Amino acid sequence: MISLKSPREIAAMKKSGAIIAGMHLMLRDFIKPGVDTWDIELKCKAYIEDHGGVPLQIGFEGFKYATTISVNSEVAHGLPRKGLKLKDGDLVKVDTVVGLDGAVSDSAWTYAVGNVSPEVKKLMEVAKKSLYLGIDQAVIGNRIGDIGWAIQNYTENQNGYGDVRQYIGHGVGPTMHEDPQVPHYGKPGHGLRLKEGMVITIEPMINLGGWEVETDDTPEDGWTVRTLDGSWSAQYEHTLAITKDGPKILTSQDEVEDAKYL
Repeated sequence: MISLKSPREIAAMKKSGAIIAGMHLMLRDFIKPGVDTWDIELKCKAYIEDHGGVPLQIGFEGFKYATTISVNSEVAHGLPRKGLKLKDGDLVKVDTVVGLDGAVSDSAWTYAVGNVSPEVKKLMEVAKKSLYLGIDQAVIGNRIGDIGWAIQNYTENQNGYGDVRQYIGHGVGPTMHEDPQVPHYGKPGHGLRLKEGMVITIEPMINLGGWEVETDDTPEDGWTVRTLDGSWSAQYEHTLAITKDGPKILTSQDEVEDAKYL
């Protein structure tokens, strides 16, 4: 069942989203060569809790951490690891889900560690733009396939990257994973029709190589998703509401850049 949110519920989700946005803004200055991924976890957990939020990933299907931290060829769901220090040129993705007074928001962002290569910089730019191309399709009357096609056409057909199929966006609220499912690939005009009050995530995971990934199945991990061919990956994710005035980003980090979506 798909839960349609009232304006009051959307406003509450925007408050939880503001905590995530503030956390990501904090990380822009914190992430640099030499930083330990475990320190990123501690910093993010403290930020969320200091602002009244609850890090909802803790305890989800046995997950132990407030964040997932995925480095280079790790696509998503990477574990924060003591002793894993970021190096100049690395690419790190940080994802979290926050609850505030029962309202839930979800957002991931990709960070360049120090000076990254032009190839990696372009990957980041394409992945981020693909998120916004998807958001532009999240309007009343469009279909889920319109979102997926906008992302797939830009990343794969126009830029030759791999658009991950196995992990997709989703509805948000009252829990962190709800219907509808929101793939980042698809056919225009196909799939569920979008309605006012839906709140979803769009979170494309874009690889320098192929789209195929594999998930770590070792007892020590069991979570980390990596590209099958070892290529690097970037991801950007927002939570957004579908309204009569167009898509509204609830996890925005930049009022100027996102002005049309606020």
